[in-house]
Amino acid sequence: MEIQFSDQELYSRLGRRIFDVYVQGKLFLRDFNIRQEANGTLKSIVKELKAVNVTDHKLEIWLYWAGKGTTLIPKRGNYGPLISAISLCHMEKTKHHINYPLIFGVTGPLVAIIFLALGFYAHRKCRQIKKKRERDLRAQGLQTLCFTWRQLQAATNDFDQANKLGEGGFGCVFKGELSDGTIIAVKQLSSKSCQGNREFVNEIGMISGLNHPNLVKLYGCCVEKDQLLLVYEYMENNSLALVLSGRSSLKLDWSARKKICVGLARGLEFLHEGAAIRMIHRDIKTPNVLLDADLNAKISDFGLARLHEEEHTHISTKVAGTIGYMAPEYALMGHLTEKADVYSFGVVAMEIVSGKSNTTQKGSDDNASLIKWAMTLQQKGDIMEIVDPKLEGEFNSLEAERMIKVALRL
Repeated sequence: MEIQFSDQELYSRLGRRIFDVYVQGKLFLRDFNIRQEANGTLKSIVKELKAVNVTDHKLEIWLYWAGKGTTLIPKRGNYGPLISAISLCHMEKTKHHINYPLIFGVTGPLVAIIFLALGFYAHRKCRQIKKKRERDLRAQGLQTLCFTWRQLQAATNDFDQANKLGEGGFGCVFKGELSDGTIIAVKQLSSKSCQGNREFVNEIGMISGLNHPNLVKLYGCCVEKDQLLLVYEYMENNSLALVLSGRSSLKLDWSARKKICVGLARGLEFLHEGAAIRMIHRDIKTPNVLLDADLNAKISDFGLARLHEEEHTHISTKVAGTIGYMAPEYALMGHLTEKADVYSFGVVAMEIVSGKSNTTQKGSDDNASLIKWAMTLQQKGDIMEIVDPKLEGEFNSLEAERMIKVALRL
């Protein structure tokens, strides 16, 4: 009747549980010390006794706490015994009657003990997870601002669906307003997967010390109530993917498209060459290019980013990114360099010019990618057909041709 723990340290703190055991109302074991008898955790002890005076098909076993042992679990305090004066009965089913009050009186305390044990285990597990996250954050040497759960709950109106800006594999993004009037975007990562935890810590570590006009600014984070939350500056025009897909009322003229493309290139150049800690983003795509009120492009989502290797060559056995944007040498062989981001930039540049997505079929060939379709038009000498017809011919043809050729060369 002892709740077992595999954690030896916890078991040591648990101390002794000593009982007097009665069978059919007669003392069977006096001062029965479970810990001493078992001599270790997760070990069963069997005591045999031939029961006598069994009447009415009922066998009763009583365990009375002898008032001995510790009450210091898990910390010093008045917790009381795990088991105290519990009567257990085994009853054969008869056709006469069932004593329901007796059954409920017996099973009730036992069920309560089980729930208490599960609650203690869950609380302990949550504390372990929270401590691990805190250790990970400290290991990164981060100085990012920590928001409270109440602050972000109030800012987003309790994460109202009306404030949802988007949703992806990472979770949801909500618009919010802090008490000082600052508009923010709160990214809510899934806390149930280990990958989500790693991306959470990785993103903070990668972007917290960076400051560039073409990188989304991270304000801080929150680790409370089993939640992983990142707080960013608010981007008024959402993502480039939303605009190009037509799901936004915003229309991009040629000047705006060129500005976005150049801004994205400057952000990548900073990550690869200009930052004190050089890195490879690994997931450059239109959903991760955000647009502010002035249509300045800003790179977001650094959950998959990796530090730049000094040798300029790195073989990774675990490829990460998005199909359609990954460089062939990285997707097929795991060869990771800054060129992986450059290739992805070329795909995004082609999407900006054409207004089409590389992840859907294009042209007459239903299985042709955007890049393959563009290369076919270039070979035919019809390169201007790549330009988005929504521009209605109002664009600089020399700039468009240059952008297309650059994208194809990457």
